[in-house]
Amino acid sequence: MGFLLQTFPERAAVWAQVFAEAGETLYCGADQVKDPADIRYLACWTPPADLGIYPNLELVISVGAGVDQMPAMPKGVRLCRTLSPGIDEMVRDWVVMATLMLYRDMPTYLSQATSGHWKAHDVPLARNGRVGIMGMGRIGRLVAKTLGGLGFNVAGFSRSGTAVEGVRIFGADALEPFLHESDVLICLLPLTDETRGLLNAELFSKMPKGAHLVHAGRGAQLDMADLRSALDSGRLGSAMLDVTNPEPLPEDHWAWTDPRVIVSPHVAASTDHREGAEHALAVLRSSRAGAALPGLVDTTVGY
Repeated sequence: MGFLLQTFPERAAVWAQVFAEAGETLYCGADQVKDPADIRYLACWTPPADLGIYPNLELVISVGAGVDQMPAMPKGVRLCRTLSPGIDEMVRDWVVMATLMLYRDMPTYLSQATSGHWKAHDVPLARNGRVGIMGMGRIGRLVAKTLGGLGFNVAGFSRSGTAVEGVRIFGADALEPFLHESDVLICLLPLTDETRGLLNAELFSKMPKGAHLVHAGRGAQLDMADLRSALDSGRLGSAMLDVTNPEPLPEDHWAWTDPRVIVSPHVAASTDHREGAEHALAVLRSSRAGAALPGLVDTTVGY
């Protein structure tokens, strides 16, 4: 039951050590595989174009939290995303940083700094700020807890409407009132057919005038032209983006130089190599035992 990892050398070295410590065999790279029929498990970010080259493949593990880069799985092949506490914490940290930067008007101060312009603006209190989080999974709940602890009034949008302690939850039929109350809108949604292009002019029009956007979901959820229009009209005051559309963002794109926008190159989180390897081992052992797989993706409803 071979386990193949396809990734860059630094990650491969850590995974090889973790697997060796656990007494498990790991192929680091397809060139180490003598017989493709031996491979039952594959861990990667982007799989080979033809997964059929591994006729006995049972399971694919994304080495990151995202799986929207994955193609449709062949019949009988399951897909897992990596569950890593470090990912949740890193994204939480980036989102909290971005929220504070926008709420405290740092884009304006950064722009002033380029010309040595000393000018103070109003300083808002966190307890007067309304933060709306789209996506109330593990990371969304962690962000809500942290921002709530800083004094912000936190609300969450979740299609399921599942209750979260200490957070007002708006369900699928309450998106508009949720947006009306979001001075800072945080997007943590996965990319699906329903969320693709969701962050557009129609959505922005329902937010308070001068509101802010923190985007750490997926680039394809954001209409960049609509974002620019919303900024130009004053509908939005500023935005901080860790994901963009397209991605990578071309070097001549307007968002790089717009003083109302701060862009980071999809660095809100990166899977800790050891945590990723330990998660893969947990998936492997659960599979052997016939137990529930940590991070299993329901591929029947899209990624």
